[in-house]
Amino acid sequence: MLIVACISGHGFGHGSRVAAVLTALHRRCPHWRLVLSTPLPPAFLQLAFGDVPFEQRPCRWDVGVIQADALGADAAATLAALEQLEQRLPDQIEREASWIRAQRQPVLVLGDVAPAAATLAAAVGAPLVWMGNFGWDAIYRPMGGAFEQWADRALAAYRQGDALIQCPFAMPMPWGVPATPVGLTPGRPRHRPEQLRQRLALDQPRERLVLVGFGGLGLSLAAGLFARWPEHHFLVSDPALCAGAANVSLLPPDLRPLELMPLCGRILTKPGYSTFCEALAADVGVHLVRREGFAEAPVLEAALQNHGWHRLLGREQLEQGDWQLDQPLVPPRCGPLPLHGDVAAAEVLFATASG
Repeated sequence: MLIVACISGHGFGHGSRVAAVLTALHRRCPHWRLVLSTPLPPAFLQLAFGDVPFEQRPCRWDVGVIQADALGADAAATLAALEQLEQRLPDQIEREASWIRAQRQPVLVLGDVAPAAATLAAAVGAPLVWMGNFGWDAIYRPMGGAFEQWADRALAAYRQGDALIQCPFAMPMPWGVPATPVGLTPGRPRHRPEQLRQRLALDQPRERLVLVGFGGLGLSLAAGLFARWPEHHFLVSDPALCAGAANVSLLPPDLRPLELMPLCGRILTKPGYSTFCEALAADVGVHLVRREGFAEAPVLEAALQNHGWHRLLGREQLEQGDWQLDQPLVPPRCGPLPLHGDVAAAEVLFATASG
């Protein structure tokens, strides 16, 4: 069986989620071929999948929202990119469909959450499974104007699916597709926390260790901001965040941020699906910097308040170093979300492919 995953290049969270689910599928069906059709960097995918074998075909299937930086959107650039992609897709679909047919294997297409995956699946006569906590229809429609037509196109594509793996923190997904809600889908740590503590020479207690990350685009912060918190030690995966501060350590490139979460009491971050899954699964307090101009952000913020220990910050507070690390975390309003969504999602893929 050939699993072709059309993964959005909008952000690393889509790739992290797919990696967790396809890793669970690989444990169940180790001989199935996993093909990642995505523009995400190969180094990121290799780190996310670890020793799970995969093939990559570097195709862009969607635009998402072009970001000015980790916290802001660029609407004009997004519209221009949508038009450009629309011109390129027919040739890409023809090329990829030809490649899939040449494999002479049964195939299933997984879309997270690129609408064009529907056209590819139809071209090769393959079942199509969507996976996500939103579709681009729900993101584009609130942006108004010219985005309305792109929302309509996305919705029409999503309605062509055979199944939907509905992840937590979901926005409305009225696609008329049989849906299976699943629990959290974090990646699973591959290292023992105490070994990492020794490797990174960390002797601070958990409540003084803070993970900092703002996704693939990153965000520069001045060294003086970290110096405002001399009792805390910060772990970052983005070199731009180090800025020469004495109480900041750069994570080695072979470690995913989720590996360090069991060592940390808090994480300073933006709204992000996979980051939330990983933080909630590891019981890490989230200091969330609010994001504007992206419809998923308030949904994630509300979910965090319902299910995670947290504090909410504005962008100005972030840039001034007012991170509230000396303040108690606000408790969740509701109980925890179920775990093992990766396994449940893999079962949906298995059942659809086997049907």
